[in-house]
Amino acid sequence: MEKSQLEQALTRLDDAARYLDLDADVLEKLKYPRETTKMRLMVRMDDGSRKSFMAWRCRYDDTRGPTKGGIRFHPQASMDEVETLAFWMTFKCAVMNLPYGGGKGAVQVDPHLLSKAELERLSRAYMQAFANIVGPDRDIPAPDVYTNAMIMGWMADEYASIVGRNSPAVITGKPISLGGSLGRDDATARGGFYLVRHLEKELGVAPGSTVAIQGFGNAGTHMARLMADVGYKVVAVSDSRATLYCPDGLDVEAVLEAKAANRLTSLAGSNGIEALPPDYIVSVPCDVLVPAAMEDLINESNADEVKARVVVELANGPITPEADAILFKKNIVVLPDILANAGGVTVSYYEWVQNRQGFYWTVGEIHQRLKSNMEVEGRAIWNLARDKNISVRSAAYVHALGRLAEAIEAHGTQQYFAS
Repeated sequence: MEKSQLEQALTRLDDAARYLDLDADVLEKLKYPRETTKMRLMVRMDDGSRKSFMAWRCRYDDTRGPTKGGIRFHPQASMDEVETLAFWMTFKCAVMNLPYGGGKGAVQVDPHLLSKAELERLSRAYMQAFANIVGPDRDIPAPDVYTNAMIMGWMADEYASIVGRNSPAVITGKPISLGGSLGRDDATARGGFYLVRHLEKELGVAPGSTVAIQGFGNAGTHMARLMADVGYKVVAVSDSRATLYCPDGLDVEAVLEAKAANRLTSLAGSNGIEALPPDYIVSVPCDVLVPAAMEDLINESNADEVKARVVVELANGPITPEADAILFKKNIVVLPDILANAGGVTVSYYEWVQNRQGFYWTVGEIHQRLKSNMEVEGRAIWNLARDKNISVRSAAYVHALGRLAEAIEAHGTQQYFAS
């Protein structure tokens, strides 16, 4: 029988546990989500009809603090996916030493089929349904796939109406004018960018190295610009329709303009640019491959085609466990999602802190704090991988699990109570 997404994710926990002397309580607490709530949202459509949408919110573990995680609107969303993402968020927050546990939410919907007014009603309906689940000291949502700052603003406003007071810290990723943080828009990409720059010598890359980016949404576009600005050569980008490939390098600004106009493939045929199938991006000859879209891009069937020397996971779960083993054998370094894309949740944490203290930082201060956080945790994980001769992903999970175990064991262990 095929394993669920969560069961696959839990193999990372089992792998990390082999390198630590853990009390049995730790694994017992982390192998199940603490709380998953399922709701059906009823929304009035523009034509006067009512339509229902399935929605979830998972709080996986709150040992280290209130749970934190995005809300995605996606037609293939499921409870299994939400619980898996919340599990990853638990470890991501521990990797970055944030005082959070992991959470996640989703609505099973294709938002492209909704009018703007229907989208607002759906967003407010989500908060109405989950207002008792979330809260600044309990569970703090944020944007995810197909959600954005405006949607977060609607949700924060609905929560304020329900509780009867302004409460900006209930949600992060809000518009700047509604208490959002500077630097949140490119935080996911910027965190991964700072990590690569810090480890350039160890990774064997530098300005002039080639980069391919899968998924040309928020994280992918920001990563392309950041890497190009310091001299990396972006040779390929892809979205759901095509891969643009040019071995001599793409003009990133021209590609961004074409993407914004929804005509990415119009660049093909000029300046040595080819338009190829979307899945070709996995096999592009490059030094750095950046998956920046959805889960399971690299799997057992295509892992052997990867030609990059480094994979930077800006997406959540873009490599399956089976593919991970293949890449490790090929000496391809994977900078894992729970580290490489943790810039997003880290700047979300900064937003929460700023909301609670009512004092806001400059974008320069945000960038400096993020750079420092990524370098400190990235270096610790790199050294752990080297010292134990394990993959960077395994080292990231060991690093996070050590912090989670310390917090869980601080409540008392079997050994403590038995004695």
